Amino acid sequence: MNILFLCTGNSCRSQMAEGFARSLAAGSVAIESAGIEAHGKNPRAIAVMEEVGVDISAQESTRLTDAMLERADLVVTVCGHADEHCPLLPPGTRKRHWPLEDPARATGSEDEVMAEFRRIRDEIRERVAELMAMVSHAG
Repeated sequence: MNILFLCTGNSCRSQMAEGFARSLAAGSVAIESAGIEAHGKNPRAIAVMEEVGVDISAQESTRLTDAMLERADLVVTVCGHADEHCPLLPPGTRKRHWPLEDPARATGSEDEVMAEFRRIRDEIRERVAELMAMVSHAG
């Protein structure tokens, strides 16, 4: 099983999803993330993941390639833009959409922005845990 998390810039939501999935994945599950574009990793996403013991600092911010799509058994889009711009998937590749808000668009004080990053992180953790439980029972 190969799961690809797809976002607009591969800087926050898909990176967090990849980190949680890697931490929960059984050995038979390959995890990747990519963006329609590559915006680099968001330091706040790295920080809030560190708070829960998941290090995503070594993950790369990558652009989606045809090879990634070919490998993927399941593509999970984590934002509306990626969902709308997701290329045609190969036959047999399943797709799920998680309509997650972009924490990088949060405004306010640093505490308020970080609170939004934590809220999205926690939502991603719940969704990834459900997905990984489903995948492990299916396989």
